[in-house]
Amino acid sequence: MGGIAVIAKQSGHEVTGCDANVYPPMSTQLESQGIGLIEGWDPKQTELRPDLFVIGNVVSRGNALVEEILDRNLVYSSGPQWLYEHVLQNKWVLAVAGTHGKTTTSSMAAWILEEAGLNPGFLIGGVPENFGLSARVTDSPFFVIEADEYDTAFFDKRSKFVHYHPRTAVLSNLEYDHADIFPDLAAIETQFHHLVRTVPRNGLIIANGREESLKRVLERGCWTPVEMIGVDDGWASSEPDRDGDFDVRFRGKAQGTVRWDLLGEHNRHNALAALAATRHGGVPIARGIAALARFKNVKRRMEVRGVVNGVTVYDDFAHHPTAIQLTIAGLRAKVGKARILAVLEPRSATMKLGVMKDSLAPSLSDAQLVFCYTGGIGWDAQGALAQLGARAACYADLAQLVEGVSAAASPGDHVLVMSNGSFGGIHTKLLQSLATA
Repeated sequence: MGGIAVIAKQSGHEVTGCDANVYPPMSTQLESQGIGLIEGWDPKQTELRPDLFVIGNVVSRGNALVEEILDRNLVYSSGPQWLYEHVLQNKWVLAVAGTHGKTTTSSMAAWILEEAGLNPGFLIGGVPENFGLSARVTDSPFFVIEADEYDTAFFDKRSKFVHYHPRTAVLSNLEYDHADIFPDLAAIETQFHHLVRTVPRNGLIIANGREESLKRVLERGCWTPVEMIGVDDGWASSEPDRDGDFDVRFRGKAQGTVRWDLLGEHNRHNALAALAATRHGGVPIARGIAALARFKNVKRRMEVRGVVNGVTVYDDFAHHPTAIQLTIAGLRAKVGKARILAVLEPRSATMKLGVMKDSLAPSLSDAQLVFCYTGGIGWDAQGALAQLGARAACYADLAQLVEGVSAAASPGDHVLVMSNGSFGGIHTKLLQSLATA
């Protein structure tokens, strides 16, 4: 919604917004764009007399402002609907869908198009460091969008991505998530099937060839050419060398070597998807590979927040067990035998419900120490992490958690903080605590 606000502002509209618990980097981005931000949902905001209320899926019936809008019969729309009608309708939309990696893959694709001189518009769920903002609108025919499967709004329970009508669609992976709105994996597969139905026959679907869930989606009906990633007869990569560089192959033929600073198999997978998508848009593979060498990743994706007394503190958005495991594996590949201290906030709706608690301990097993914040969850985190033994500790108090991490950390350690929220500003608090330890 913050990105949509930026696009509306860049398009010449007067824009204000309201939300609760707004935090960087989105809050600072909105401020830099001159977009007024109001805390909370006061019904008096109707006195601003906007031409349109664009309503995100964070609010539901019973919200004071929503009820006022409905009572007064004011004009409203969802963010995805507004975006399609006012921005995407005449664009070549490159959409990236999947449980994991959407933000990074979208950022890679936008950067490759940018380096090719195509000046794409984009809407991404994070802030790509190459661009410094999460959204922009341009006169380019290309628009890259992070295509989320979460529902659209309280009045539209379809997945957001069915509004985008992509010509190029990436299906990077598909696991169970969003337990607050989807009863099972099959329900999410149905939404992905609806997305596939919107891709034209002269478009392209790029799908993870290793995932049975995506195979089931495509078997339900597909009217578009498909290229697979992660398989030998499609897009594949070599194992990385000691610097993390890897070779790219397409249908068995070598295409070049990606030389970069990113970590982990998941990022090699993301890179293949971005190369395939931008090739469909006309960018030669060699040019895409060259662009990836200058890709700077996304804020809150293994972002180093500081080094104090030999202890490195990272910020990462990982919150699903698969993403947690991949993130730790990527850091392990970088730091070798050095200690990793994993600090986790199970904040997403799925994690708060405890649906994946049994997968949590295995996903954290490669960390030497685990610190879990239990504020806001209704299940036994200590029990869920019991198989890690004394390596795991749970804290309901954030200050005590910071103190515990700081006391345990030693020079040479890597503290990996994982949350899809602000986590109470823990990164700054940790760095301050480490400085005085």
